[in-house]
Amino acid sequence: MTPEGQDHLSKAEISKDALQAGAQAAAATVGEVATIITGAVKDVAGALGGLATELFEIRDASQKAIADHGEDPGDRAAPTDPA
Repeated sequence: MTPEGQDHLSKAEISKDALQAGAQAAAATVGEVATIITGAVKDVAGALGGLATELFEIRDASQKAIADHGEDPGDRAAPTDPA
């Protein structure tokens, strides 16, 4: 310790400490961003899975409604022009 009660740090040690603090801050930020991205990917996958489920249910309900009316879904032809 110096006579004033403070430790004497060399410029090299101060630079090393600053570099270390910067690296730690960068690593923490990368970790936070990775967590955010991982959560977003998970949420998007869940939303797309929900959409696919809805589409399957709509298709099944449509096919059931057509069958209930006595029509085979494969019998539906495009309308023709009578002219």
